Amino acid sequence: MIALLQRVSEAEVSVAGEVTGKIARGTLVLLGVEKGDDEAKAARLCERVLNYRMFNDGDGKMNLNLRQVEGELLVVSQFTLVADTQKGNRPGFSRGGDPQMSKALYEHFIACARHAGVSCQSGRFGADMQVSLVNDGPVTFQLSI
Repeated sequence: MIALLQRVSEAEVSVAGEVTGKIARGTLVLLGVEKGDDEAKAARLCERVLNYRMFNDGDGKMNLNLRQVEGELLVVSQFTLVADTQKGNRPGFSRGGDPQMSKALYEHFIACARHAGVSCQSGRFGADMQVSLVNDGPVTFQLSI
C-alpha cells in the first residue's frame, strides 16, 4: 500500500463537476492499493499518515503531525501509484489490487482516520476525478507499508 502525502493549504476533489471532498489546511493523500494488502496494512499506513511530522513548529522545523495542527485529511484513490514503470514507455498495473479489494481497503483507511477523530473527506473510488490543491511548501512525501 502506497500513500503520496502532500501538505496543503487547501484541496478539493470533484467528480463530474460535483465536489465530493474539500479541505482547508491539512494533508492530501493519494492512496494506491497493491496485491497482498489487507486491513492491518491499511490501518498501519493510516496511523503513519496521521502521525507523520510534516508541519512546521514555531521554529519552522517539521516537528508537528496532522493531529497536532488540527489539520484535515483528503483521501483520493490512485491506482497509478502502484504502476510498474521500470521498463518501456507504458506503465504496467499487475501489482495493483483487484478493484473490489482495493475499494474495501480504501474505505477502511478512511474509516480508520475518522475513528481517530480526524476530519476526513474523500474522492469517489474508481471515478474519473479532478483534484485541485495548493501544495504548501511544496511538501510531498511517499509512504509505503
